[in-house]
Amino acid sequence: MPQFIVRTPDQLSSLLQAFRKEAGLTQEEVALRLGVSQQTYSAMERNADKVGAARLLRLFNILGVEVALGKPPLASTASSSSTDKPAW
Repeated sequence: MPQFIVRTPDQLSSLLQAFRKEAGLTQEEVALRLGVSQQTYSAMERNADKVGAARLLRLFNILGVEVALGKPPLASTASSSSTDKPAW
């Protein structure tokens, strides 16, 4: 499976929909596994940036998606100094 780099919350919605379709699941099937209504899941898929981390991780698990975190290569962060504080 290809890797996707997500840098902004608004990228999540289209990825969730693509992963769901790739898994061959309907919104109703995912909703059932997640324990919510189809309408609730539909809203989650449209507004993925509002979904909490725990629920998002559970959803990724249902969709068969693995999450890997890492820092970008040094070349792409050359403009920031080593004394910069994280953005969070």
